[in-house]
Amino acid sequence: MYRDSSQAFSFSITPVVKRLLIVNAVVFGFTLLAGPRFTLEWLAFRPDHALTRFWGAFTYMFVHDGFWHVAMNMLILFFFGPPLESRWGGREFLQFYVVAGLGGAALSLLITQSPVVGASAAIYGVMLAFAMAWPNAPIYVWGVFPVKAKWLVAFFFMLSLFGTFSPGGSRTAHFAHLGGLVAAFIYLKADWRPKAGLARMTGRKASRGPRPLAIVPREVNRSREASHNDDTLETREESHLLDEVDRVLDKISAKGMSSLTTEERALLDEVSRRRRMD
Repeated sequence: MYRDSSQAFSFSITPVVKRLLIVNAVVFGFTLLAGPRFTLEWLAFRPDHALTRFWGAFTYMFVHDGFWHVAMNMLILFFFGPPLESRWGGREFLQFYVVAGLGGAALSLLITQSPVVGASAAIYGVMLAFAMAWPNAPIYVWGVFPVKAKWLVAFFFMLSLFGTFSPGGSRTAHFAHLGGLVAAFIYLKADWRPKAGLARMTGRKASRGPRPLAIVPREVNRSREASHNDDTLETREESHLLDEVDRVLDKISAKGMSSLTTEERALLDEVSRRRRMD
């Protein structure tokens, strides 16, 4: 367990994380049977065949170069993924995971012509998202040394940056890691809703709807309120709570998760807890 001032985390596995762990394990077993030649030719991301074997930009995320490669990536996903999926929901978490992985393929396309394999780009994106959501959560390196999440991710970012642009060869695809971090950061800081983009261009306020990192879908809760015609104290309190959640979510869309105060994070955690209990 790791904990910060506003959130305690337990390692209860979430559905999408569980499926990703299973898929990666199954694909790893398949690649052992198929052999490295088939794997690198048809499942890896090959920048020199990016147009003819375009599926490699997706399949490479599930292919690993050895047991420890897949084991370390899946261990990190097991620890950092469930808190994010619990907060965002499975669909948003999976979408984010894939975007970060595609970011690794995109930067690889610009830097190398060698085949690239591994979920590391997506995993680095997950670590970054965790650090932006809970920057002061202590991560115990080797189970002994506590390091705040923000500093741990900053270390991996610098390692990837120097590894990408330093001379000399390395089997580690640092450029893919860096691409995953960059894609994840852009995704977390930007509002990808088409209606919101149109509203920014026309100067109008975007209608409230599903958004990246949403904790409580507004339409679902409004429908719940509509089913109770009596204006009870509980209904008014819930309406006020939803207004506060909307304000915090708008702040996330505008400035990102790192802009939230401790009180705002506690509010989202409380609402997320209530949703899981419903």
